[in-house]
Amino acid sequence: MERKKIHHYGDELYQALREVKPVEPLTAREPDITIDDAYQIQLHMIGRRIKDGERIIGKKIGLTSKSVQEMLGVGQPDFGHLTSAMVYGDGASVPVSGLLQPRAEGEIAFILKHDLSGPGITNADVLRATEAVMPCFEIVDSRIRDWKIKIQDTVADNASSGLFVLGDKAVDPRKLDLSLCGMILEKNGEVMHTGAGAAALGSPVNCVAWLANTLGRLGIILKAGEVILSGALAPMVPAIPGDNMRTSIGGIGSASVLFV
Repeated sequence: MERKKIHHYGDELYQALREVKPVEPLTAREPDITIDDAYQIQLHMIGRRIKDGERIIGKKIGLTSKSVQEMLGVGQPDFGHLTSAMVYGDGASVPVSGLLQPRAEGEIAFILKHDLSGPGITNADVLRATEAVMPCFEIVDSRIRDWKIKIQDTVADNASSGLFVLGDKAVDPRKLDLSLCGMILEKNGEVMHTGAGAAALGSPVNCVAWLANTLGRLGIILKAGEVILSGALAPMVPAIPGDNMRTSIGGIGSASVLFV
């Protein structure tokens, strides 16, 4: 795709974010758009946010479940950037007014203490480089109208990132098997979904290794101190003002959020 078009769509998605107005799917307007094109659009959009004063504080991994991959007709995850404007603490009141069509996912967040520079990163490398894991909510959101997305749409839109909420505890990942950690997601006191770490590419550790190796081939390093959201452990739950959600992950802790 021509550089001019990449900038155009990146600017369009940035404006959609700032103005809280959806845009039509990029794939409907650019049938030949590639995943590489979409990542270039994502980087331009993120560049606009950095110019606004936001900082990159981590990455998110998406499309880790087989069911979502099959829905979008892909065989691989994707990734997006986390910025300083996206993070909330446990129990936070999160305003829905700045989001278009938010949905919440329960995940395991990794906090890095050492850099991870792929390719060639193994699961053992990931565990050695991790300071702690935390329960978290990722509040995904799409600037694409009505979530009518293909993989190129979600990649361009920063992997449909919205916000994220870190939970109440930080745990050494070497003391438990993350693939076996069970998760419960409750909405307004009702259990909506259950899941387990194995839902994310067999283990959240696999997800972080995939990310480090994928970024390494692009010359990007996962840096000490970064937060890595490793992928949903159960389906997304729509959120509207007044919803109170809690996710509990066995052996790790819980995270809660109130949408206002």
